Amino acid sequence: MTLREPGCELCALSVPVAWAGDKFSVIVVDDASYPGFCRVIWRDHVREMSDLSQQDRLLLNEAVFKVEEAVREVMQPLKVNVASLGNVVPHLHWHVIPRYADDAHFPAPVWAQAVRSTDPDILAARRALSNQLGAAIARRFN
Repeated sequence: MTLREPGCELCALSVPVAWAGDKFSVIVVDDASYPGFCRVIWRDHVREMSDLSQQDRLLLNEAVFKVEEAVREVMQPLKVNVASLGNVVPHLHWHVIPRYADDAHFPAPVWAQAVRSTDPDILAARRALSNQLGAAIARRFN
């Protein structure tokens, strides 16, 4: 059974995906301040991890781990933040975010008030790396 909710931007995913399977997709978000920011999005409209079967919970967790590995390999961050909030879009998805000591919010979450500006040349270099990220993600799932 496929569950979709009209008007949900994640049910109607219309952005390029790095990898898509029957149960979830992985996207590399086009975020100017955080190149390499990814989302693992459960395909059905589900609000909480506890709504999934145990098998699907394990599948989704393993997917998040694979994306984190790809982010670490390609982006070489100081730290990776992994978060599942769903407060704005109540559709199960995980954020996988490479973090650096010089990013705009470090050490606070990326949703906090910015405390600095990252050098544009550094961001450009990270954006260039993020172009390889989709392929690194696909390799882990194919």
